Amino acid sequence: MARRVGIEVSIAVSEAVKLADVDLIAAYPITPQTHIVEHLSELVADGELDAEFVPVESEHSAMSSCIGSSAAGARTYTATSSQGLALMLEVCYIASSLRLPIVMTIVDRSLSGPLSIWNDHSDLMMERDIGWIQIVALNGQEIFDMTLHSFKIAEDHNVMLPTQVHMDGFTLSHVIEPIEILDKAEVDKFLKPYVSPMSLDPEKPVTIGAVGVPEVYTEGRKAQEEALLNSKDVILRTWKEFGDLFGRYYEPIGTYKADDAEIIFITMGSITETCMSAVDQMRQDGKKVGIAYIRLWRPFPFDELIEAVTKADALVVIDRAISHGGPGGPLASEIKSALYHQAQRPFVNSFIAGLGGRDITINVFKEMVEKTEKTMKKGVEPGYEFIGVKE
Repeated sequence: MARRVGIEVSIAVSEAVKLADVDLIAAYPITPQTHIVEHLSELVADGELDAEFVPVESEHSAMSSCIGSSAAGARTYTATSSQGLALMLEVCYIASSLRLPIVMTIVDRSLSGPLSIWNDHSDLMMERDIGWIQIVALNGQEIFDMTLHSFKIAEDHNVMLPTQVHMDGFTLSHVIEPIEILDKAEVDKFLKPYVSPMSLDPEKPVTIGAVGVPEVYTEGRKAQEEALLNSKDVILRTWKEFGDLFGRYYEPIGTYKADDAEIIFITMGSITETCMSAVDQMRQDGKKVGIAYIRLWRPFPFDELIEAVTKADALVVIDRAISHGGPGGPLASEIKSALYHQAQRPFVNSFIAGLGGRDITINVFKEMVEKTEKTMKKGVEPGYEFIGVKE
């Protein structure tokens, strides 16, 4: 039977990986990801998880180890954050190009410099184009569930793509939350043992990852793009299957009081729940505000986004990363692109907030709505605005 326990979210991730019965974990510690792999090392050392735990010398080596493991047909897992992900990035492209179903937790944290160990989405946005399926969790229950989902999605023979689940560093990873932990028998109903359709075999040697000359490179990239786009059907089917079994259903775009909203916040990650409290207060003040939050980042859920927001008068897009010298917020640029061909689209106001772990309080959400209302009266969409900058 499932049990509801108070547990640190990072430890809950480790427990989900254990329930998935992984074969290999390649790990290198980096704040604020370290608790996940520390606990996994304990589970392996204590005999609670029959897996190989490989303590590598860098994140680059961690992903390289994962590639070898996954190519050999093993269920494979790793986790990282921020600068570790940056070091790993070169090899992440190879994992997706080789269609290897590695699962990785990314505990989102600011990128240097200046040096910061606190949360924003700099690392998430840095690697949005690496060809992985990318999912963003709101809370501890979601990160536990999504970890289990990811193995089933990645290993589906119609997908075979690496999958990453993002959670906010510290504000989520180090917080104790009430989480329903499934037992092994329940998980086994949902997640079957992994059988690779293309494992390396020393009796039948092949070359993988060879040079892609100009005559084949484009076709390889196109095939990878089609695989990523087509994975959405499997993602939706997997989420429904999980919901039918355990009662928790997930959608690519979640909404909160958005049906009649005149202004809709666009959020990602754990700030969404603070935003919900702000929306409740603003509703009491007579403001028709709501939220559309992005859970599936890649492949991007264009249709679901359009359905969720096009009836609103305005969108307040909150980016926790900056695209230096570009359009401001990466999320805002994606939203504007998604709405570009709509005959009727909402006014889009873009804010950069929460960089380096700075709090986004209820009053900050209210301020963004006030600024948006004033800007709408002028009738001209601004570029973007840093909110809360100290003078």
